[in-house]
Amino acid sequence: MQNVKEMIFDAFMDTVKLLPFLFLTYTAMEYVEHKLGKKTEEAVGRAGCFGPVLGAFAGGFPQCGFSAAASNLFAGGMITMGTLLSVFLSTSDEMLPILLSERIGIGVIVKLLGMKVLIGMAAGFLADFIVRKRKGRPAHACPGRGGKAAGVSGHGDSGEECGCGGGIFRSAVSHTFRVISFIFVFSLSLNLIIGIAGEDFIAGLLSDKPVAGPLAAGLIGLIPNCAASVVLTQLYLEGMLGAGAMMAGLLAGSGIGLLVLFRVNGNIKESVMVTVLLYVIGVAAGIFIDAAGVVI
Repeated sequence: MQNVKEMIFDAFMDTVKLLPFLFLTYTAMEYVEHKLGKKTEEAVGRAGCFGPVLGAFAGGFPQCGFSAAASNLFAGGMITMGTLLSVFLSTSDEMLPILLSERIGIGVIVKLLGMKVLIGMAAGFLADFIVRKRKGRPAHACPGRGGKAAGVSGHGDSGEECGCGGGIFRSAVSHTFRVISFIFVFSLSLNLIIGIAGEDFIAGLLSDKPVAGPLAAGLIGLIPNCAASVVLTQLYLEGMLGAGAMMAGLLAGSGIGLLVLFRVNGNIKESVMVTVLLYVIGVAAGIFIDAAGVVI
């Protein structure tokens, strides 16, 4: 019983230490989003052939609900599947705030975000090229999908899921509270599991598995909730998840983007295809990173 109390106390203290850094990070992010969010959505919608470029860079900044906005734009026929994939793959969700709150080196953060942006961009262009070839269109043609975009907005169907409404301060508090709650539950659960099974056993489940690790992490990433990116990032910071596995999960993860996609897109087969591509690309990239010995 005493050990359990110590574990709860340790988890609580570890979480409290992150609180001010998370709040300041989210406040800054909310301010930037409220200033630039709508302009970003409009720019991506007008990007045409260069959609994957703008989509990848826009997704790299964890704007509240931007993956949901991309789902709405895709369902409305304003962006291509390649652009949607580039946004989903580059979206970092809660990874960036957690890394900043843990005071991880800026070089590591830039490398992680850069890899996600480049992979998202490359996958987006490839997906658009294949779709155009299958439809018998010239490789350089970038027509729209033909849908109607009326009423489509970034937060219209997703505000309650991402906690964007209510102004900068309220949104920052909401984000901080939700993420800090996940971190506390995760830290406590991890402490309990380590206490029962042992740290070496837990670390060996994923960190030393060049194929199984990315496969499992990719499935975690597909969970349409910020908890997925919280768990993956925390496991990596604890040394229990390798770089390849972490990247596989973070690439496959799109925040609430997939949830909104299945809600607003009438073509279920198309939504399933996007989900499968996210998982396959994420896992393949993770396996390659491990095989190439890439250090993050």
